[in-house]
Amino acid sequence: MIEPFSVPFMGRALAEIALLAVICGPVSVFVFVRRLSFVSDALTHTVFPGVVIGFAAAGVEGVFAGALVAGVVTAVVLTLLTRGARLTDDAATAVLLTAMFSIGVVLVSRRSSYTSDLTSFLFGRLLTVTSRQLAETAVLAVVILVALAVSHRALLFRAFDPEGAAAAGFRVGRLDLWLNVLLALVVVAGVRAVGTILVVALLIVPAAAARMVSDRLAVMAAVGATLVFLSGYCGLLLSWTASLRYEIALTSASAVVLLLVIFYVILMPFRRVAA
Repeated sequence: MIEPFSVPFMGRALAEIALLAVICGPVSVFVFVRRLSFVSDALTHTVFPGVVIGFAAAGVEGVFAGALVAGVVTAVVLTLLTRGARLTDDAATAVLLTAMFSIGVVLVSRRSSYTSDLTSFLFGRLLTVTSRQLAETAVLAVVILVALAVSHRALLFRAFDPEGAAAAGFRVGRLDLWLNVLLALVVVAGVRAVGTILVVALLIVPAAAARMVSDRLAVMAAVGATLVFLSGYCGLLLSWTASLRYEIALTSASAVVLLLVIFYVILMPFRRVAA
């Protein structure tokens, strides 16, 4: 149960999951209460061209910078589009998602290592996380948590009573931009570990699963973070065991996300009992 994590790359992978758990737990609560699942999905796809450009420019170490720039730009554009006029929020989000993801596919298809690169970008490289990447994730985690601590009351006010928040003097547009940027930072933090496709599960499933056992937001955040960590630990252990003992190829990132969804299914009866 513990021995596999004494291997350096397994220890770094678990540490990366622990950092992601700390930020995905509380951030997923805001995704849940604001019903931003589709927006979160869009953000995970729209960072894809930034990931590809960063990798092409500076290799693996350039992925972070590329994803960060693409994520912040997407957050700004998405906020402007969804507060705009003629397009509905869903339509504007879908247009941006498909356009940016298509650009990313076009860029990566020009590389000779197209298949392997596409797979790693979409599904992550959890077992190849380096100490530098861990440090970058830790910095992002601190930034996200401090930002949430400063703004969580205003964000919750806007989530449950947008008209009241505007009447109280809050700039609703700025709050939307603030939250979209935080979502983008979480995507950037997780994209190298679990990829641009699977990271959306870390933004949506934790709070949805935690809601089965509690409707208190603080409890939901704590339960969500715990579920992400447990899924990470069990997923890494399952991948290790399947590969070494049974010679079954099982990618670690997909195992982590699959177990997170399984935890959600297991908790579903508790909601019925509570109701």
